[in-house]
Formats: sequence, structure tokens, C-alpha cells
Amino acid sequence: MTKYRTRTQAIHAGERIDPATKASAPNITMSNSFVMDEVTGFSIDAFGDTKPYVYSRWDNPTVRMLEDKLAVLENADACACFASGMAATAAILHTTLKQGDHVVAIDVHYSGTAELIRILKDSAGIEITLVDPTDLGMIEAAIQPGRTKLLSFETPSNPLLSITDIRSVSELAHQAGAQLVVDSTLATPIATQPLELGADFVVHSLSKYLGGHGDALGGAVLCSHKNMKAIRDHERVHIGGVLSPFNAWLIARGIATSPLRMQAHTESAMRIAKFLESHPRVTRVLFPGLESNPGHEIAKKQMQGCWGGLLSFSVKDGKDLARQMPNQVEIIHYAVSLGSHRSLIFWMETDEMLRSSFVLPSSLEEQYRATTGDGIFRFAVGLEDPDDLCEELSRCLDL
Repeated sequence: MTKYRTRTQAIHAGERIDPATKASAPNITMSNSFVMDEVTGFSIDAFGDTKPYVYSRWDNPTVRMLEDKLAVLENADACACFASGMAATAAILHTTLKQGDHVVAIDVHYSGTAELIRILKDSAGIEITLVDPTDLGMIEAAIQPGRTKLLSFETPSNPLLSITDIRSVSELAHQAGAQLVVDSTLATPIATQPLELGADFVVHSLSKYLGGHGDALGGAVLCSHKNMKAIRDHERVHIGGVLSPFNAWLIARGIATSPLRMQAHTESAMRIAKFLESHPRVTRVLFPGLESNPGHEIAKKQMQGCWGGLLSFSVKDGKDLARQMPNQVEIIHYAVSLGSHRSLIFWMETDEMLRSSFVLPSSLEEQYRATTGDGIFRFAVGLEDPDDLCEELSRCLDL
């Protein structure tokens, strides 16, 4: 596709005019199988790099349209979509690691990823070293040249909004012969293109900002053609965590408006972050757009002023507020997830998170507790009027 600007690519990339109907909107190909014009092999191993549409677990035209759109937005050679962001993450881990390999991972990853990495440690004999993603010295010291195969990072991280210097970490990884995977779900390609900064893999939960409406699960891996072959031919075909054509269509429709939505999310989140910083009951606000955020300067370089719509904050007597909040909010939904046009908030108690998702060495646990206190509220700012959101938060905080 011609090198158009981001807003144009978000609408048109990957899409084709239907030659039969001349329909402007892309089709949804809801078919398991496809009629063949000639005798072919029965296994995907019988085909070379170019494969016809045979069975939708292998490939599907609607899913391929979404993959092509994402590849253009991320400046990637190739994209493979999956049924969820976790399926996409698992595909990278399964195809790049084997027993005895070593992984360096950030201390506070998205909880599903943190838990999966810990499962691999116990079940597959993968050694894991957890690091503070903002401490380049700690990251360098954790890498074992020749043995470390993968660095697994997320920026901004969920839920602490930590910022990783992607270019610097990718250089450290490559010097040691390792690869870097970046979960860029919170940034989206509207803000950051990690492959351009040296990452080897990018993973997205398409369920979040790219889908944008909280109604479709999906995930994606983007990388080079070389790295993609095993992911597409083995992980997707043989494990089978494929994205449905209907969800692919919904997500592609969401991507069309993602540049405008991300701008609105950013503006509202900044407005609310400043409001929270000024409230006497709030003790800490975590948001990369704030100058008080430790990663703000790196975020300015990597995120092009598009900070996203997620922030976290802690308050005095957080547990008490958490017990009352589900019955106090109206336009803000007390629910998990993020990236929807609806605002969502959820309490993440520190002790519970350290028992379940983030099992950390003592020094990193102390650092987590110093940041979160007894817990934090993760607030996914939607597209409602920010003044209405501030007023509802104020009513809750003043209880």
C-alpha cells in the first residue's frame, strides 16, 4: 500500500473492493472451508510459503484483511491474529523457548502474562529473572549471554504504567543474542511502533484499544517473516487459538477510528490525571503523560504525545473506598478490562496481587508495595465527557 498517513492507513490498509459486488465495506467470510480448484496436500506442511485458502484454522480472508491492516500500522513484515491477546502471547513463548532457556521479564507484567511465564518456569523448565523495566543496569545484569533467549516487556505496563526504553533494551538483548518482545497494547501503533525501535516481536490484545468497543476478543503477533513462520504454521494451525472472522471484522472496524479515539482517550485521561493529583485524598497518580511520572521523558520520545487512556491511582483508606465504589458509580463501570469507549474502574489490592499475579523477589516486592500502598484503582478512561467523569470520581472520593 502507498505510504499514507496513520489516519488514512487505519481506514484503508488491508481492505479491498469486492470485485463482484463493489461493496465499499470489507466482507465477512464466515466459512470453515474453501473449495479447491485442484488436488492439494492435506497437511499445511505440504505447502510452501504461498498457501491457498483451505480451512479457516489455517487462514481466512477476513482475518487476513485485519492482519494486513495491522502490519501496515506497525510497519511489520507479517502479522498473525489469534483468539485473544493471551493466545498471541503464548504463541511467542511457545515458539521461541525450550527447556533450559532463560527469560528476562519485567516484574509487573500484565497479570495473565506474568502468570503464564511463571507456569512455564514450573512446567517447562524455563528459568525466569524478573527486573525493573526502568533500570537498564538491572536488565543488563540479568541477561545471560548465550542462554537468555527472550526479553519479555510491556510498555506502558499494566497496571503501573512503567515505561521501558525500547531502543536501549533491544540493544542489550541483541548484544547477547536474545530477542525482545514488547506488549504494546496500551500504546497501540498510533503511539508507538516497537519494531521501529528494535523489538523483534510486538504483541497486542486487540480486545482493548484497537477493537475499542469492549465487544470482541482478539490478539495479534507482529514480527519478521522469518520469526512468523513457526507462529503461523505451528502455533495457530496445531494449537488452534484462531480469531473468528466476525471478531476480526469488528476489530478492523474499530481500528478505523482508533487514531481519533486514542487522541480523545489521551486528552480525557490527562484531564482526569491532573484532577486526581489535586485531590486531597489521592496519594499517587500513575500516568505517563504527567511530568511527575518517572518515565515521562522516555514516553515523550516513544509515544508521540499519545499517552493512552489508562491510569492508576492510590488513595487514603483505599480498601474502604473500594468496598463502596461498585454501588456509587453510574457512568463509570466497576469492571475489569480496558480500552473500551466506556470508562471502567477496578480495585487491585496489593496483598492479593502479590499472592496471585506478581510473585516477586523481596526487593521488587518492596518496590511494588512502596508504589501501590494497600492497593491501587486502575481506571480505564473512556470517551465520556471528562467533566462528567471527574464529577463522578469526586463524589466517590468525598464519601
